[in-house]
Amino acid sequence: MSHAAAPLPSPLTGDQGALLSRFATDADSTALLWASGYLAGLARALAPVALAVAPAPVPAPAPATIVYGSQTGNARRAAEALHAQLQGAGLPARLLRADAYPLRELAAETLLYLVISTQGEGDPPDDAIGFAEFLHGRRAPKLPQLKYAVLGLGDSSYADFCGIARRLDARLAELGATRVQPLGEADLDIDTIAAPWREAALAQARELLKPAPTAPLATVTPLRPHAEPKFSRGQPFPAELLANQPLSGREFKGTGFRRYAAPDKDVRHIELSLEGSGLSYEPGDALGIHHRNPDTLVAAVLEATRLGGDSVVTHDGESLPLSGWLADRRELSRLSKPVLAALAGRTNARELVQLLEPGNGGLAALLNDHQLVDALRRWPADWDAAALVAALRPQVRRLYSIASSRKRVGDEAHLTIDVLRYHAHGTDHFGAASGFLSALEEGAQLPVYIEPNERFRVPADASRDIIMIGPGTGVAPFRGFVQERAETGAPGRNWLFFGARRFNTGFLYQTEWQDALQKGELHRLDLAFSRDQPDRIYVQQRLRERGREVYEWLQGGAHLYVCGAIGMGKDVHAALLEIVREHGGGDAEAAAAYLSTLQREGRYGRDVY
Repeated sequence: MSHAAAPLPSPLTGDQGALLSRFATDADSTALLWASGYLAGLARALAPVALAVAPAPVPAPAPATIVYGSQTGNARRAAEALHAQLQGAGLPARLLRADAYPLRELAAETLLYLVISTQGEGDPPDDAIGFAEFLHGRRAPKLPQLKYAVLGLGDSSYADFCGIARRLDARLAELGATRVQPLGEADLDIDTIAAPWREAALAQARELLKPAPTAPLATVTPLRPHAEPKFSRGQPFPAELLANQPLSGREFKGTGFRRYAAPDKDVRHIELSLEGSGLSYEPGDALGIHHRNPDTLVAAVLEATRLGGDSVVTHDGESLPLSGWLADRRELSRLSKPVLAALAGRTNARELVQLLEPGNGGLAALLNDHQLVDALRRWPADWDAAALVAALRPQVRRLYSIASSRKRVGDEAHLTIDVLRYHAHGTDHFGAASGFLSALEEGAQLPVYIEPNERFRVPADASRDIIMIGPGTGVAPFRGFVQERAETGAPGRNWLFFGARRFNTGFLYQTEWQDALQKGELHRLDLAFSRDQPDRIYVQQRLRERGREVYEWLQGGAHLYVCGAIGMGKDVHAALLEIVREHGGGDAEAAAAYLSTLQREGRYGRDVY
């Protein structure tokens, strides 16, 4: 079929026009339609970019920033859960540990969620010390543009419950920020408060942020699909007990009758098999233990409350005999303010009511001196089984520093346990978890999980020297450090400060340290046995005596580690401030800044409890 050619457009040359005219005359309608589309596509491809008007880019909303400070991992997990919820809702969010947060960015933040645990009596966790000091310092900016919310995690067995969270929440408001939801104060049953707090935070974020646009993504098949660990905090691994050995000795009193004094302390070395668990750890990590409260402690609580252990109690959808709740589900050794408040409501004892009044300093002393059973005996009350289960807190999982390196012990984890026993208020007292562990026999199974401690690691640069300060069972992680450095051939030097009450009874792992010195795995060992002489000597005094050398090691790039009781950690920190001030030539403020810098650089790690 032929068609009359249309007049040729002027941009064509003579030859181009003739070719097009012949094509148009011979082609049918289908060919003409195809050619028109083909030529239009070519023209569009050759068109200058400037002729296309691009739509104005839509600015991406500023993300919500989640900052967490965590000592044992609970605050980190709560922050990670919030981050996952925000991302799952398509909301832009970033998650940062407090010591990794760029403080200069705070002035420009628009939405901040702070999740922070309290260490001891109201102190920040180690990874949030710098963040807290900055907020309370003169350099903190005004924050009129900031909207924020704070979730605090604490332990109500301490008088200053969630203390650092309350102070930071108030300080942000002082700096002009707007609180978008009330402070959350979570006790050991964290999700009772944390879960609704996160839901409220998500609802606020939906109002304050627009969902981030999602671009279509290519489908990618991973070479190795990510697999969640089979065993975790929520599903612990049943580890077999391989060894339960006493570490502490008894004072030898004389050769004539081979007399020994009563044990000063009962410290155990425990070895557990992790074979088949898939669990791995690094020196500095902790092992979480799910213990069972000793029968003697359960019996004492039942006697004090005049209740029978066979009564079945249904709580939160679970039904157990009261004895089962007390043995496996409830905290029986650590007293807490909420439990005291429930007790006060049943007894109306004036003394107890006054102790619970705000600002009463006697509360801290009571919480520190009394176990649950002491309070139940001191203020008798009429309890029913259901009310007792509801009043008591969930059982606290205990964390113990791992005292080994996998590079030396393989699929095992070793622990150093101080078995708590003391006499008070007319009766003997026992540590719930340590008593449980000390009674286990070889072959028994123990539910465990790994709690990472990323801020307490041997240096990535193996040539760095390390200084380790660990009196008593605080020496546990340093056994793992020395093993790790020996097995990897780390060229850096290792210096250990260890202390105990007495040389004969408290020198933990004595032969191992002596062997390590001979092999060159440990380069220096300084000891302080407080009660072997009239004037007591502690590790902080040994530090001061070696102050110049300690400072020289730090100036040379050494990493510093402290492990043990909170009070000891504060005493050691004070000694370090003196050392830096004396040998660094600065004042107290400069010394504090020096140690803060070491912490920010990851060269000053503390594991205190």
